[in-house]
Amino acid sequence: MPSAAAPIISSVQKLVLYETRARYFLVGSNNAETKYRVLKIDRTEPKDLVIIDDRHVYTQQEVRELLGRLDLGNRTKMGQKGSSGLFRAVSAFGVVGFVRFLEGYYIVLITKRRKMADIGGHAIYKVEDTNMIYIPNDSVRVTHPDEARYLRIFQNVDLSSNFYFSYSYDLSHSLQYNLTVLRMPLEMLKSETTQNRQESFDIFEDEGLITQGGSGVFGICSEPYMKYVWNGELLDIIKNTVHRDWLLYIIHGFCGQSKLLIYGRPVYVTLIARRSSKFAGTRFLKRGANCEGDVANEVETEQILCDASVMSFTAGSYSSYVQVRGSVPLYWSQDISTMMPKPPITLDQADPFAHVAALHFDQMFQRFGSPIIILNLVKEREKRKHERILSEELVAAVTYLNQFLPPEHTIVYIPWDMAKYTKSKLCNVLDRLNVIAESVVKKTGFFVNRPDSYCSILRPDEKWNELGGCVIPTGRLQTGILRTNCVDCLDRTNTAQFMVGKCALAYQLYSLGLIDKPNLQFDTDAVRLFEELYEDHGDTLSLQYGGSQLVHRVKTYRKIAPWTQHSKDIMQTLSRYYSNAFSDADRQDSINLFLGVFHPTEGKPHLWELPTDFYLHHKNTMRLLPTRRSYTYWWTPEVIKHLPLPYDEVICAVNLKKLIVKKFHKYEEEIDIHNEFFRPYELSSFDDTFCLAMTSSARDFMPKTVGIDPSPFTVRKPDETGKSVLGNKSNREEAVLQRKTAASAPPPPSEEAVSSSSEDDSGTDREEEGSVSQRSTPVKMTDAGDSAKVTENVVQPVKELYGINLSDGLSEEDFSIYSRFVQLGQSQHKQDKNSQQPCSRCSDGVIKLNFVQ
Repeated sequence: MPSAAAPIISSVQKLVLYETRARYFLVGSNNAETKYRVLKIDRTEPKDLVIIDDRHVYTQQEVRELLGRLDLGNRTKMGQKGSSGLFRAVSAFGVVGFVRFLEGYYIVLITKRRKMADIGGHAIYKVEDTNMIYIPNDSVRVTHPDEARYLRIFQNVDLSSNFYFSYSYDLSHSLQYNLTVLRMPLEMLKSETTQNRQESFDIFEDEGLITQGGSGVFGICSEPYMKYVWNGELLDIIKNTVHRDWLLYIIHGFCGQSKLLIYGRPVYVTLIARRSSKFAGTRFLKRGANCEGDVANEVETEQILCDASVMSFTAGSYSSYVQVRGSVPLYWSQDISTMMPKPPITLDQADPFAHVAALHFDQMFQRFGSPIIILNLVKEREKRKHERILSEELVAAVTYLNQFLPPEHTIVYIPWDMAKYTKSKLCNVLDRLNVIAESVVKKTGFFVNRPDSYCSILRPDEKWNELGGCVIPTGRLQTGILRTNCVDCLDRTNTAQFMVGKCALAYQLYSLGLIDKPNLQFDTDAVRLFEELYEDHGDTLSLQYGGSQLVHRVKTYRKIAPWTQHSKDIMQTLSRYYSNAFSDADRQDSINLFLGVFHPTEGKPHLWELPTDFYLHHKNTMRLLPTRRSYTYWWTPEVIKHLPLPYDEVICAVNLKKLIVKKFHKYEEEIDIHNEFFRPYELSSFDDTFCLAMTSSARDFMPKTVGIDPSPFTVRKPDETGKSVLGNKSNREEAVLQRKTAASAPPPPSEEAVSSSSEDDSGTDREEEGSVSQRSTPVKMTDAGDSAKVTENVVQPVKELYGINLSDGLSEEDFSIYSRFVQLGQSQHKQDKNSQQPCSRCSDGVIKLNFVQ
């Protein structure tokens, strides 16, 4: 019997920071401003952080009286009028955390937010702006000459770019995990409430809010999955001191939501990407895996489908599918000191027993269950051995690990040289990917919180009976995961993930009774909407890791990309190459400082003095590990026992300890979203109520012609669609997209003018780029003489490096942008020479970028 459980909504959503000479007072309230909490922060300690939380819930009148007494008590003269002793410093929407470098602590507050999505009535916000405030008073401040430099490095991680949070929905976990917790048996919730009454700080019990009888509702709050939390280190110092409502966990990645209108029935399609905070960094500086099994550029992508006509986790219909991308789990790297477009791949350590791969796959078994399916897209046939090094080593590692696993839970390895098939004129890449996607989704299944609809009985489909996963009385569970990778996990990986997501979307729509067959075709409004979501998702992740937008998109592999796309691809490649050469090292330092990988310490080398950060990410280089894992029984025994179910979702004593369960009155605002956000007795504004403007299939994709079939599953011709099939956008729309998908660290000024997304496989061969140019229409320049004068210093190096010239589709405008790269590189080079420092980008006074002669 499912329990009447609900997510606990944080009671701290609006904050005001008040200032006196000796204290900061942080006053937080719920959205309805009926309950308040107060934190007192000492400003007389020069280096220590002293925070006092009385854990009392104030009313609005009590807070006014408290602030009045503080104001009166902190005036310079008792009874003096006209002067205030309590100043209002800033208003905010959450605490990112506290950080210290070489002086005192700073507090980081969210001052602006924007609603990006809505899942079951639970709002997901994007951080728009933050404020960093130094806590100690100037009279006790002990200055340090390097403090300002650390502050600049820390602020280089732009928190206004793709950081997301929610007050009531756990973004670090999947929808399947969150709804599985809510459907726990009532008996377990009762026992857990009794056990954790002391730990959960149930201050409402003293105020008579827990009622007798059956009118109470259990609220559940679980611990976040810290791997995908980016401010965990910033909150670590206060998590055991303050009430949990003050702790706001933030993820980094992507969040997008669109509305699929099916004959007036709204269906929300949400895409959430969670970047791992372990072994995080930029493209060439973070490759492979560390000693703990965490891989570079690991991203968990979840697509959520919900029937928006009923916005409730208990009464609504929800479905989700999760897949993962990440670097090849081996010890490997690429040397970028030579400034080559494709640095050679090097295996750094011999790992005959696949130790690092074992740690990585053990983590995946615990979080996702089995089967684990690896889709490896790296090249297998090359004139010179490059990517094939990784394929051979990964095959050896998987083969070794599989011989010890039970046969029903072995790791499935699917190699497919996507670049080779892309160059072939006889092979349709997406058709082959569709076959792979069908087999993958059938093995893993997907999550849906409703039993199978009668659609599967009235209109049966043979594919439905072959579907894997786990069928339970309340619906279906996804067991297992698809792990996709190429070398960079950007371009090829994003297209493959889109095809798998498209296949899963068809099954999700079929399970909710919205289509009669689990199949979706290209050139329909639904698929175009889904493709746009995935391209924004890919652009954002590519910019964060690689420094540019995607180079090869779904339209490129469909071979319907316009001729203008080729020159844009070249500029994205150059943008990525520039970012990797000039700005990635600074971005890596910022990420290391922000995530707490490096802690500034007096008397030890500074962050910018370290020759490498290798030992920061590989803990076994600094100390001997206490225990050594078995070479044969490489998995965690408890995890294997519960397969194919993920161990994190199994109801057991270990997982119950991660929950906080409290009993509320059924109309209490901490669990009642309607009372929290919709207050008919107050004057509301449309800007606040309808602040989420999402893409709609009916408005943005459906033709406006009268008589056209309004179904979003109807295949349309290019001239029938409401939006261009090729996806061309105006300059203004592109500028908005660039602002939305800004990287985690701001790119150089010249790069902003070129691109704002990310790319995965800029390291493709020349022959691959040649295959793209064959599908493009060359541009014939009308005035070759003038263009040669403008670009004579740029054309020849470009031709030597990439094998292209003006006749290959690169316009004069693109070349002018390209020349700005050259100028910036020259000015940066001169700056290095003038500073009397060894130039990090060249050794003989000539920039080794092949940009200039």
